[in-house]
Amino acid sequence: MFIFEFLNNQLLKMVWLSDLVKILVEDVFGLNISERLGGSIHFFIYDIVKIFILLSVLIFAISYVQSFFPPERTRKILGRYNGVTANILGALLGTITPFCSCSSIPLFIGFTSAGLPIGVTFSFLISSPLVDLASVLLLASIFNWKIAIAYVLVGLVLAVLGGTIISKAKLEDYVEPFVYSNKMMESEQEELTTKERINFGKDQVKDIVKKVWLYILIGVGIGAAIHNWVPENIISAVLGQDKWYSVLIATFVGVPMYADIFGTLPIAEALVLKGVGLGTVLSFMMGVTALSLPSMIMLKKVVKTKLLAVFFGVVTIGIIVIGYLFNAFGYLLV
Repeated sequence: MFIFEFLNNQLLKMVWLSDLVKILVEDVFGLNISERLGGSIHFFIYDIVKIFILLSVLIFAISYVQSFFPPERTRKILGRYNGVTANILGALLGTITPFCSCSSIPLFIGFTSAGLPIGVTFSFLISSPLVDLASVLLLASIFNWKIAIAYVLVGLVLAVLGGTIISKAKLEDYVEPFVYSNKMMESEQEELTTKERINFGKDQVKDIVKKVWLYILIGVGIGAAIHNWVPENIISAVLGQDKWYSVLIATFVGVPMYADIFGTLPIAEALVLKGVGLGTVLSFMMGVTALSLPSMIMLKKVVKTKLLAVFFGVVTIGIIVIGYLFNAFGYLLV
């Protein structure tokens, strides 16, 4: 137990990094981290460096594994199953694709055009931006393993239920015709060498970091401001655990934004430290990552209004229910 706690603190929470940044802020910058300005700078530098280190290592590892499962091979594997089993596999596939909601849509198109049921592809579309292996470790680095695992489980349940409901509703006719006519070529994937897989992993790290770095900077900046500058009584008045409407506000505030889970984590951390309920914070994160306005606009290009409305409604209701459940029982995970 001691070894696990030590590794968790040093490898995930990076206590050593926090101590180094403290020395930098106090001894080099001459600021006190217990004061607003010093605390904000410490929060910003520490979270930025920690997130980028973890993100790079995790994306490389996940991408290396992904190199064994190109889209055509994945389609063939998923095509062997149907019903809820296929939806579960689609949701699980989403956990090893570290994409934002907009980046997931091209794969959604590819899988749908290849003949996979839309329920399976929507399970993937919900899961991919919402839950991934990198987010598990980042959540554990900020909160704890119980919260991280619980978040992943409810995210997968939401993805499977969402895909199942859409499948049962028989909404195939509400996918734009061009998606079905955009057939994937079935060609055998050449086996990659170890060097090629490593290069693929490096390229994925560069590509994803280029896409998310700005959102991480903004998210950490907002988190630092909330943590050190926004009075707790103001946040509690709007999003306090005793406010029944806090989950609703958090969910719908998140929808117009565009970021991924890596950019929302620092904000979530600061809100929890200010006394906001865990469920409220998770609803905000889910709203931003799964229902962002840009992704809805992109999705509208490939599905018709009725299917988009069903998707939005199912995911929104699921996020709200999850938020209230975590607010009610989240104390068991702390």
